[in-house]
This record gives sequence, structure tokens and C-alpha cells, in this order.
Amino acid sequence: MTHDILIIGGGIAGIAAAARLSPLGKVLLLEAEGQFAHHASGRSAALYEPGYGSSVVKALNAASEHHLFHADGGVLSPRGLMIVGGPGEEAGFEEDCADMGLTPIPVEEAQARVPILNPETVTHTAVADHGWDIDTDLLIQNFLRAARANGAETLTATPVTAIMRQGGAWQVTTPKGNFAARILVNAAGPWADTVSAMAGGRKLGLQPYRRSMARIAAPEGHEVASWPMIFGAGETWYAKPDAGALIVSPSEAHPMDPHDAWADDMVLAEGLARYEERVTAPVTRMLANWAGLRTFAPDRALVIGPDSVLPDFFWTAGQGGYGFQTSAGAADLLAAHVGGTAPALETDIVAALHPARFDG
Repeated sequence: MTHDILIIGGGIAGIAAAARLSPLGKVLLLEAEGQFAHHASGRSAALYEPGYGSSVVKALNAASEHHLFHADGGVLSPRGLMIVGGPGEEAGFEEDCADMGLTPIPVEEAQARVPILNPETVTHTAVADHGWDIDTDLLIQNFLRAARANGAETLTATPVTAIMRQGGAWQVTTPKGNFAARILVNAAGPWADTVSAMAGGRKLGLQPYRRSMARIAAPEGHEVASWPMIFGAGETWYAKPDAGALIVSPSEAHPMDPHDAWADDMVLAEGLARYEERVTAPVTRMLANWAGLRTFAPDRALVIGPDSVLPDFFWTAGQGGYGFQTSAGAADLLAAHVGGTAPALETDIVAALHPARFDG
């Protein structure tokens, strides 16, 4: 079977790429797991916060904003943000406020919004309205629908076992057969370096980091749906309303090899303890827990563009924790590279995302 473009990896990066690249030729999207968005993309905190991340990430956030708000009716709903800090956390609190554009408010005012805040341990609070929940499943389905409408083929449970370059095309071996394409797109998340090496290329030093999450029951007597997403100063933990409950993360970043991640009980316990220190409602039970891998390049910026050595080999990787909120802008940039058109982003941003930054 011959295609113009073959994408390896069916997380949000690969799915968005399929939507944007499908007008350029016949696309095949391969996902190793039995469903799309199984790994990091299925375990996201699902927040769009345009001021979250480095300057490069913020540029991609801005480039994605119109799509997230408006395409197919939009996928965002209001959430809001809050940072809380205690004694000794003043520096981290002030840095977070400046970086994310939050406004300090009296603790009493913050308590009116989140009644379980503990006035004995919370000394600093700040809020902002510029945070929105992302309907991640709807965003994924919208991208998949657009890709398929343009003739893209999508396969799950199709792991890639070998890649070779032959006759001016990429030959990809899978248990479901062999596929050929002129262009290969590496959207393999934590396995992106592995895919590059399999194709005879270099590794860029992409490193997966584990991030754990616990779902806990809503504090008794409280309706949490209108609460903002709450960060501990210095992002030492965060909590977010989710379907009548709360999800709480210790915000850890432990380096891991690529795998189907699971939560570490001790890390979860430590994170829940940090959360409990700032609230009056103890955690009485954990409803569920899970973990995902957030994969970063050495400089923490995404990697989007053509490989410097391998012909017709393109990267869209290193999304870290920003995959959903940067998805549309990242896919637009990838499509510009593949299609040979001028990117909409500023030249310095394009260069900061380009794989060539790792040359030499």
C-alpha cells in the first residue's frame, strides 16, 4: 500500500497532523495501541492557559487559540485559575503570578470562591479568568473527522516494527502488513527518538517524565463545578474539578523510559499531603489514580520540522505538558514545512522549534 504521508503515533500530535496534512496528499495514521490518544493524550489535565509555558510554547498557544475557541463550535469552557501559597512560598508565588498573569487577592476573597482553603496555612492567593477546560475527546474526534473527510486512513493496534528507506520512499513494517510513503512524520511521543533511530536517524535527547494524578471525592457538602483550577505556589501540586470530583496531582517530573505509565503510590501520597496542607477538608478516599509521560526536548521546546539528515522525515514531538493547547498551531507549522509554504509564526519561533537547532 502506497501513501504520500505516513504518520507514526496517534496521540494529539499525530491526530492533529493528520487533519492538517490530509489536504496535501494521501495520509496514513498508525497508532500502536488499540485506541487513539491512549498514553499522554488520554491522561491530560485538559486546560488551555495561554500564559502557561515558555515564550515558544506561548506562541504556539496563541496560534492555537482561534481553533480551540471556534473550530467546529469550539472545545473550551470557562474554568479560571487560582494560585495559593503559604509561609515561605512568597518567591514562588510572585514568580507564578508574574509568569501566568494572575492578580493577587485577599485570602478571604479566595475562600469565597473555594471554601475549603485553610486560612491558617494559606497566606497568599491570586486569580485569573484566562483558563479554560478543553474537551479533549471532542478535539480529538474533530481532528480525526477532518482527516478522514480528506481521505486519510487511520489504523490502531498497528505498532511499527521496522523502517527502511528504499526507492525514494519510506517502507514501514507492521503486524498488519507493510506500508510505503514518500514522507514519514514522527509523532511517536515518548518513543519519538526510538522511531528516528529505527529509521536510521539520530536521537535528539527527548526525555519522558512521569506525572501522576489522583481522583478524589468532592469535599463533603461542596459543589466543586465552579471552582477554578488551583495551583500550589511553585506548581508543587494542583487540583482541578472534574465530573463532580477533584483531580489532584503532585506535579512531579520524574525521568522515565518510554512505557505505559502508572502512578507511584508514595509520590501520590506526598502530593495529596501538600494539597491537604492548604485545605480544611481531608482526603478520605481516592476514587482512581493514573499517570502519564510528558516528553521534553533538552531545551523544553517542542520539535517541529524536517530532520536535518533523513530525507522527507519530519518531527512533531516533545509536546511535554502542552500538547492539547498547542495542537492546532503545531500542526499548522508542520503542514507549512511539509507543504513548502511560509509558516504563520515569527521566524525566531520557527527556528526555536526546528530540529536543526540540535545540529552539531
